[in-house]
Amino acid sequence: MQAMPPNAASPALGILIFMLGGLAGAIFYLPFKKVRKWAWESYWMVYAIFGLVVVPWALALTTAPNLMAVLRAAPGSEIAYCLICGAIWGFGGLTWGLMIRYLGVGLGLAMGAGITSAAGTLIPPMLKGSGAVSAMFHTSAGLVSVAAAAVSVVGIVFVGLAGMSKENELPAEQKKKAVAEFNFKKGLMVAIFSGLMSSGMSFGLQGGPEIQKLALTTEPATSVIWAGMPVLVVVLLGGFIVNGGWCLILNLRNRTAGDYVAQGAPIRANLAFAALAGAIWCSQFICFKTGEPRMGSASYIGWAVLMASSILFSQLLGVMLGEWKGASKRTAALLILRVMRGR
Repeated sequence: MQAMPPNAASPALGILIFMLGGLAGAIFYLPFKKVRKWAWESYWMVYAIFGLVVVPWALALTTAPNLMAVLRAAPGSEIAYCLICGAIWGFGGLTWGLMIRYLGVGLGLAMGAGITSAAGTLIPPMLKGSGAVSAMFHTSAGLVSVAAAAVSVVGIVFVGLAGMSKENELPAEQKKKAVAEFNFKKGLMVAIFSGLMSSGMSFGLQGGPEIQKLALTTEPATSVIWAGMPVLVVVLLGGFIVNGGWCLILNLRNRTAGDYVAQGAPIRANLAFAALAGAIWCSQFICFKTGEPRMGSASYIGWAVLMASSILFSQLLGVMLGEWKGASKRTAALLILRVMRGR
């Protein structure tokens, strides 16, 4: 990606943009709580249509005047790579909501985002070979990335201990008050799968350098700030193929396709809330791609900051929603340690 001129870079602004993205990642699930009398696959389909197609494409067409020309000229191998990474994320995205259903916003997002952060940082160099792995320990950028991954792993341990403590301490009735389907063991398994697969988003968003170069050089050129939009729409399209396809299968299998026109359900409200969830979710990665140019040579820390912010805000949100109400001081201490590790 073409870097901004040194005098145009603003790391402080970049960090703020990443943190706003993390906030979006923490709160996107809240509108779903307002959806009534729809099956999961019905509101998730609306979320996927808006979050993975409508919002990113509308923004890209508005901010990247050469979008279609760039996609036509982009290397087929790079387009395919971004699509595949998006599809890999898609499998993680399908189970992200299930993870929150079992663990709640605070615990679920902390574990899922922590695993995603660590995997998104460590796996790409491993796939590139021993040279890339060695470079992680001999450059300042590499050391920062390794440190961020280590913090994520330590944080996962603390929040996992807090979750087990909550599971053992609270009676079933208390746990169900804030998280209706709370089940730590099921949630943990889902979080591991979802977190690992969701790291595909990191690979995809950082895997289109030629596409971004074309966005900057193909007339009428796209500005540096928005040069990542062509990459974003390709990655999210891969995610939509998986999410939309699975929701359609479930609509047909479970005979829930009628939800979209069912009498007795608040159809307009459900559409609005599910679409809002999709728009909020998408904005975290819009922030990621628009914050990168602001960082200049320090853009490599973007993914870690985005995920760490999502974890921090999800913990605060979990407390506000009462998901940790009634837990002991020991559980609270473990949770506080996790939040401190996420900063």
